[in-house]
Amino acid sequence: MFTNTKKENSAEEISNASNIIGQGTTVEGNLKTIGNIRVEGKAIGGITTKAKVVLGNSAKVKGNIVAQNAAVGGEVEGTLEVSELLTLKSTAVVKGDIITNKLVFEEGAQFNGKCKMGTSMKETSLEPASSLPQENGKSIEKSPQ
Repeated sequence: MFTNTKKENSAEEISNASNIIGQGTTVEGNLKTIGNIRVEGKAIGGITTKAKVVLGNSAKVKGNIVAQNAAVGGEVEGTLEVSELLTLKSTAVVKGDIITNKLVFEEGAQFNGKCKMGTSMKETSLEPASSLPQENGKSIEKSPQ
């Protein structure tokens, strides 16, 4: 009489899924998805996706972001690693390094950090790039000997 009609979600359906962190919401911890993610609120921790990250004008992210594409309109304190296109909107404030293939920087956007660009970038994985050792919250770079 009753049959199990549970359908398996294909990878394409999952990657087209959208996740939203609304304005007034604070999320603590690392977020990992293969679908798109939009942040209007506050995220404390890393965001990793194989799709697109959109940070609205009210967004505040304290952590690293790893994505295929990204559009930033809010504040980011951390490394942005985007395998394809990164767009910094005029309201963006980025305090950290950028690693991307292509960069669109609108007039008014603020960026304080290092930037590495090029077509030789490896494909983004679900694992963020290894970070430099830190001491008292500051990165330590070893000098060549």
